[in-house]
Amino acid sequence: MKTVKIAVLINLLLAFSFHVSAYTERDLLQKAADRSKVGASLLPERQWFPYPSYRDRQGWDNLLGEWKSEFIRRGEKQADYEWSVVKATDYIEFERSGNRRIMEDPFGRNNNAISDLLMAELAEGKGRFVDQLINGVFLSCEMTSWALSAHLNAQHSHRSLPESTEHVIDLTAGDLGSLLSYCYYFLRDEFDKVNPEVSRRLRAELQSRILDTYMKEDRFWWMAFHYEPGVMVNNWNPWCNFNMLQCFLLLEDDPEVRADAVYRTMVSVDKFINYTHSDGACEEGPSYWGHAAGKMYDYLQLLHDATGGRVSVFNEPVVRNMGEYISRSYVGNGWVVNFADASARGGGDAPLIYRYGKAVGSDEMIHYAAYLAKSGNRSAAPSPGRDVFRTLQTCLFRDEMERVEPKHQTPDYTWYPETEFCYMKNKNGLFFAAKGGYNNESHNHNDAGTFSLYVNTIPVIIDAGVGTYTRQTFSNERYNIWTMQSNYHNLPLINGTAQSFGNEYKATDVSFNKAGMTFSLNIAAAYPQSAGVKRWIRSYTLKNGTLKISDNFDLTKTDSPNRIHFLTWGNVNTDTPGVVEIEAKGEKVRLVYDKNLFTVLKEIIRLDDQRLSNVWGDVVCRLSLQAKTATLKGKYTYTILKE
Repeated sequence: MKTVKIAVLINLLLAFSFHVSAYTERDLLQKAADRSKVGASLLPERQWFPYPSYRDRQGWDNLLGEWKSEFIRRGEKQADYEWSVVKATDYIEFERSGNRRIMEDPFGRNNNAISDLLMAELAEGKGRFVDQLINGVFLSCEMTSWALSAHLNAQHSHRSLPESTEHVIDLTAGDLGSLLSYCYYFLRDEFDKVNPEVSRRLRAELQSRILDTYMKEDRFWWMAFHYEPGVMVNNWNPWCNFNMLQCFLLLEDDPEVRADAVYRTMVSVDKFINYTHSDGACEEGPSYWGHAAGKMYDYLQLLHDATGGRVSVFNEPVVRNMGEYISRSYVGNGWVVNFADASARGGGDAPLIYRYGKAVGSDEMIHYAAYLAKSGNRSAAPSPGRDVFRTLQTCLFRDEMERVEPKHQTPDYTWYPETEFCYMKNKNGLFFAAKGGYNNESHNHNDAGTFSLYVNTIPVIIDAGVGTYTRQTFSNERYNIWTMQSNYHNLPLINGTAQSFGNEYKATDVSFNKAGMTFSLNIAAAYPQSAGVKRWIRSYTLKNGTLKISDNFDLTKTDSPNRIHFLTWGNVNTDTPGVVEIEAKGEKVRLVYDKNLFTVLKEIIRLDDQRLSNVWGDVVCRLSLQAKTATLKGKYTYTILKE
């Protein structure tokens, strides 16, 4: 139990991190409409709902088009699906070993089956999938909780076995709640033909687990109702609130209760927008953009539609900036800039990016979405997972997006002065990305000052990302994981000391000179006092086919020689003193250093975690330039040249 309680405390620390400069009291949604205006603006009788009724066969044929048969085939594959029981010990395993997947995998398969069966029945409309869908719906109603074992520490007991005395709304409970709300909305009459108890039970469970819980509880951290300046508000906020908005709009018939609930979600989502810097960068990285800014967009779009456009903030610059972050972070050929827990592979959900871009008037996003769609399988129907809203929206705007010219054009540099991200690229095929920030960001790694370098879109100097999530990932053991540590990022190890975790460990004096294409910062404050760092000015200059890096430092002691780390997944040759040759997927660079100052060391790191190996292969390599002498003051210079 002591271990569990410590893990809970660390989870809270990760969720409620402090960064004083982040939060700005914009309250855009509340300024757009007070409670009275919300009540007057909500369209009656679900007039906002742009999809056909279940019985409108021609409507579904028109909406789904050639995807109709694919949705039906997916449902047919689930016709004999054996519904999984999530056992008590599956939940308890999270406490015992930290394993999340033993509970999440069978639960996820059940939820995906429900989604596939729902879309198949909407596509075909013959009742062929209703019985099996009832099985999934009723099984869900029989579960004690819809939350994941890893998130059930929100219970008052802080244990991972769900308790019948309280409900927890987490990401998955919200997702399943909205999915089952669509099942009820579209098919309750069909369920009633089989047995009215199905719809009655489903509606009662949704009321108790979702609607009542959301309106009566304010203790869930993601709600941010008791916000204090500097407290972190991350992707959980728009994601969960979007699900709550869907459920109330689909289920609640009392106009006053519905308006109260909608306004409550607005107050909560305002906290997320307030927390996000006006430059719009997502400190959680591109992998989380679809859950953070992307879910915020879904929320804002649904709110816009439900009020006939009378409650909308799409004209606000911060909302547009949050959207365009995803196109700016795309390097090419499926590679993206990845900081924190984000993966280096991705690019985003093309239909989502298109709709977002259309809403905020961003041609950049609109054409980027078409570019992504062209590079993928445009003929494949979207896989709904638990997200019926995005599936239906993709169907609604598919033909429109296909008429857009595909292209990805971004400026030679993008500077996020508040989030302290810097991207630079040039016609020589180099793309550089670096960050300042602080070591208590959402999904934090201790990485203030790190960088990545891409050559003709291929990453050469890399950020490894994160492995499979376990209990350790969000616990007091997080920074025992090598991928979280600064000495496995492209940063110095000073006096044998790595960067520390915490709000006070940060970059200072961060600046970008667009004329000289130079990004510089002081990373001394990112290290603890034991490192003995008075000043460590790191600067990066991108020019033609070279990246020049300099470290200008002033220390208070010399316990051990400094080491400068570079992480790569390429083949490495260190045979020539003063030069490291790196080749990754056919792209070659030379890392040039002063052989009189440094000895080069090479460490091969084997990747036994599939989440990492799927991106980088079996191994990555950490290069270390170890200073031959320890000095209190000095300047190091290294140059990476494209061959």
